[in-house]
Amino acid sequence: MEKFTKLTAVAAPLPLTNVDTDMIIPARFLKTIKRTGLSEGLFYALRHDGNGKPVDFVLDRPAYKTAQILVAGANFGCGSSREHAPWALLDAGIRCVIAPSFADIFFNNCFKNGILPIVLPQEDVDKLMDDAERGANAVLTVDLENQTIQGPDGGSIAFEVDAFRKHCLLNGLDDIGLTLEKAPKIDGFEEQQKIGQPWLYA
Repeated sequence: MEKFTKLTAVAAPLPLTNVDTDMIIPARFLKTIKRTGLSEGLFYALRHDGNGKPVDFVLDRPAYKTAQILVAGANFGCGSSREHAPWALLDAGIRCVIAPSFADIFFNNCFKNGILPIVLPQEDVDKLMDDAERGANAVLTVDLENQTIQGPDGGSIAFEVDAFRKHCLLNGLDDIGLTLEKAPKIDGFEEQQKIGQPWLYA
């Protein structure tokens, strides 16, 4: 998993509440277990009309083509538990989502896939949403180590994050990475097993 330390990037505004995982990536795009190529289905219903023709959507506008931060409304990621939702965001380059609240499963899945979800009071989200409306000038700096967000005018907002999840993101540790951190102890245990129960390894 790619480490998350400090991110300076364009922030895109998505002032919608209750954005569910089907809206993030519709079910018809879930036929793969690969994490690549999913950006094609990201927010498909918001990006296309009923005939599949592209419509004006924030992430398709020139100013937000390189956006890596999403400022969204409350209860982001509600609905089903599909892990493809954070995969699709990540495949599109989104590394951080800021909202007043998240659905629990989506929130947890973000951390496991290298995305930093930040919960802030509505008034702070409103300020960042206003910043994000500035197009290419909507550059925010998210500093995970110091747990701050700096806006384009230099103002700073502090955020909270669980210490263990912070450690995992800073060090790029997903569930497999956490297990590999214990590799020396695992190897030692297996050596003792070979000595004590050699018939298991015959």
